Amino acid sequence: MANIEHFRAFVLAAELGSFSAAARQMGKAQSAVSTAIANLEIDADVQLFDRSGRNPVLTAAGAALLPNARGILLGNQEFLARATSMSQGVEGHLCMAIEQGISIKPLLDLLRAFTSTFAHVSLEIVTPDPTDMAALLKQGRAELGLMIEQEGYPTGFQFRGVGYSRTVPVTAHDHPLATLAQVRHADLRKYRELVPQSRQSAETARTDRRKSPSVWYAENPMLVLELVAQGFGWAELPYSIIADRLRTGDLAQLNYAFQQSDILQGVDAVWTEQRALGVAGQWMLNKLLELPQDVWREGEQVA
Repeated sequence: MANIEHFRAFVLAAELGSFSAAARQMGKAQSAVSTAIANLEIDADVQLFDRSGRNPVLTAAGAALLPNARGILLGNQEFLARATSMSQGVEGHLCMAIEQGISIKPLLDLLRAFTSTFAHVSLEIVTPDPTDMAALLKQGRAELGLMIEQEGYPTGFQFRGVGYSRTVPVTAHDHPLATLAQVRHADLRKYRELVPQSRQSAETARTDRRKSPSVWYAENPMLVLELVAQGFGWAELPYSIIADRLRTGDLAQLNYAFQQSDILQGVDAVWTEQRALGVAGQWMLNKLLELPQDVWREGEQVA
């Protein structure tokens, strides 16, 4: 039965052009390489090399099967590398949940570093709303989450602040508020406020934070975005999800007369006490905590 050394002998002989060169590369006698390739031909029931000349030449079947043999060798290498990582405590899979509305741009360099450091770890990124985020972490579906900071987290949750998300007040381009050079509190109170809010946060929401007496709520910020674009009211939404609509002119940014600085919402890294982070997960958390604050402003300037 063919083993990995048979495939290695076949690939090296094909690439180097001779059985003797393959034998030197493998540190074996030429006869051992010739026997390995002959056994592989018997198992495959095809002739891989034409041996009639001075040097062996790939047959049509050998040339066709060479990529498969390379794939087997590569798969073997990946198997051994991943097994080594697992033996060192590195998990094979990491699921990271990033709440809708949080920009992934500040994380791109970190993800590139993760790829280099944990080449054999499968990374899954999901983008739930805040309600689903808590469930994903609690059920162990995700090991680590990034979410807009909450006033309180469920029992058993751990969190650390890692940055912020910029929020921008917007309305449809043809909404009456869009015509105002500066928008006062009194102006906002005349129109419906659209608020992204999960079921969980709704239980403890403070109504005095709302700027209008007329409020609609929706769990998904993308739904709030569509309602705003269709003229149902105004909203304060993460810049990351409205940037394209601002550039195309579908939305208009409101200029608050009573607030000169950006509206910032903290971003927390969240995980649970019930499930310890593996090596890759802990690395990801540590790197999130090390991110400089200015990285969160990259690409967040309104054109």
